[in-house]
Parts: sequence; structure tokens; C-alpha cells
Amino acid sequence: MSDFSHEWLCRRLVDDSRDAVIFADRAGIIRLWNRGAAEMFGYGPAAALGQPLDLIIPENLRARHNEGYQRVMAEGVSKYAKDLLAVPGLTKDGRRLSLEFTITLVRDEQGQILGAAAILRDVTARWQRDQELKKRLAALERK
Repeated sequence: MSDFSHEWLCRRLVDDSRDAVIFADRAGIIRLWNRGAAEMFGYGPAAALGQPLDLIIPENLRARHNEGYQRVMAEGVSKYAKDLLAVPGLTKDGRRLSLEFTITLVRDEQGQILGAAAILRDVTARWQRDQELKKRLAALERK
């Protein structure tokens, strides 16, 4: 087996992941955007890096998201570090996605929060199947 550096291996895992891997700083500005994020949301790195997370958050949810994000940055705690979060996302062409993800708070050597990383998975197809099954079940129960 070849001798891989830790840094090289981490870079490959992030860059080549089919899931979206995103890091945003304390202000909610996107600082890391992998290939999976580009494919999922339709924005290349040049268009996403340096932009606020609002880029991929539906407009009606932005205020709530930003309030929660700032609270997590101030308190240093997020329940979504352990629990899976399910939310809608927004692509470049305006399509809504159903997303599931966890959050990792990234800290410096002194323990100060630098921002948050998320690994996101598009579960839109599963969500649509679940909705269809719920409709069918409701129709059967009405009969």
C-alpha cells in the first residue's frame, strides 16, 4: 500500500465525495465547496466561494436559518452535530431539494469556533416517494 499523507487523504475524501461538503465561516460565508456541492446545487466553486449560505437556502427560510446559525456560532453548540437535520435546499436553477445533513463545528487550536462544516445528501427522490405513499394511504383510509 502506498504511503498517503493525512492531508492528501482528507483532501481526496472531501473533493471526491458525491455528497456535498461545505464549510462556512462564522459569518455564514462559504469557504469550502466540493465537487458534490457543485453537482448538487449547480454552482461551481467560483460562483459559490465567498457567497453567503443564503445561496442555497430557500428565501422563506433564510431569516430563520441565519438566526439559528448565529446562535450556534455564539453558543458553540448545535443539536445537529448528532441529530440528522432534514431541510429544503435551493439549486441554481430554482429547484427545491430535500436535504439531510449533520453539522460539525470547526474550532481553532484555542477552541474558538471558526465556522461550521456540513455533509449534505440529496434525498429528494426518497421524500417524493414517501409523500406519494402517504397520499395513497390517506386515500385508502378514506374508503
